[in-house]
Amino acid sequence: MIKEFYSNGKLLLTGEYAVLDGAAALSIPTRYGQSLGVEKAEDSFIRWKSFDVNNTLWFETNLLLKNNEIVPLEDQEHPIREKLIEILQSAKNLNPNFLTDSKGYIVTTKLDFPRDWGLGTSSTLLNNIANWANVDAYQLLQNSFGGSGYDIASARNNTPILYQLKDGHPIVDAVNLNWNFKDQLFFVYLNKKQNSHHAIKSYQSKGKPSQESIQKISSMSLEVIDCKSLNEFELLMDTHEKCISELIQQKTIKELLFKDYKGAIKSLGAWGGDFILATGNEIQMDYFRKKGYATSIPFDEMILK
Repeated sequence: MIKEFYSNGKLLLTGEYAVLDGAAALSIPTRYGQSLGVEKAEDSFIRWKSFDVNNTLWFETNLLLKNNEIVPLEDQEHPIREKLIEILQSAKNLNPNFLTDSKGYIVTTKLDFPRDWGLGTSSTLLNNIANWANVDAYQLLQNSFGGSGYDIASARNNTPILYQLKDGHPIVDAVNLNWNFKDQLFFVYLNKKQNSHHAIKSYQSKGKPSQESIQKISSMSLEVIDCKSLNEFELLMDTHEKCISELIQQKTIKELLFKDYKGAIKSLGAWGGDFILATGNEIQMDYFRKKGYATSIPFDEMILK
């Protein structure tokens, strides 16, 4: 019998970086995610296979359950395998009854989206493992990758959410985005995946932002949710970009790459890679295609409904 688990991908619309310091952030689950299937095996090995959106095997490893430890069968070092072992071992530490059978497992993961899209290859995997191990996904995150946890919240929720850390604890509220301008919103892929871990370390090296900045970003997140017009939305996006630009001491992506674009442009998550949100219509998306950014996805085709 195969146990199946599934987690949603995510996009962070507001509050990037500052969400780590308690700012309220707007995150949406995407219609793309990752599944994990678990089947008991006849031996004591964990035979792990990961497939991409094209059903191509991109990662494979064999692990051994030995004296409550998870050990690799291969000798050569492999960063993905080491991280996987770390997550599984952390899950086992949280739930000692996880992976205690004398028999092993055949585990298969499958992505719905290209790995370089930055929609949450790691967070969807971690949430699936947490569900399999029956442990707290936020605690598992802190014991492995670290981070704010907004991506875990989106992995577990099927609606847009307002996410905030209060005294280190995640507060998650479902929200409705009753925007009448969704047809004027597009997600444009910047042709490269950004390393969130490195981006977070760079942000944290600059010191904690002021409480005034955190409150300003939180207020903008709430205002974005209640937006009544595209003009209001674009103004908030521009203001939010300037605010984060000052916090991380980087130019906005519009300043760097799209200075002459007529609509608003908003970075999503770690700046400099993955997706941006652009306002405009389908014809205006030609602007990005002519610059070599071929992937533009309408808002309603990206978000989970």
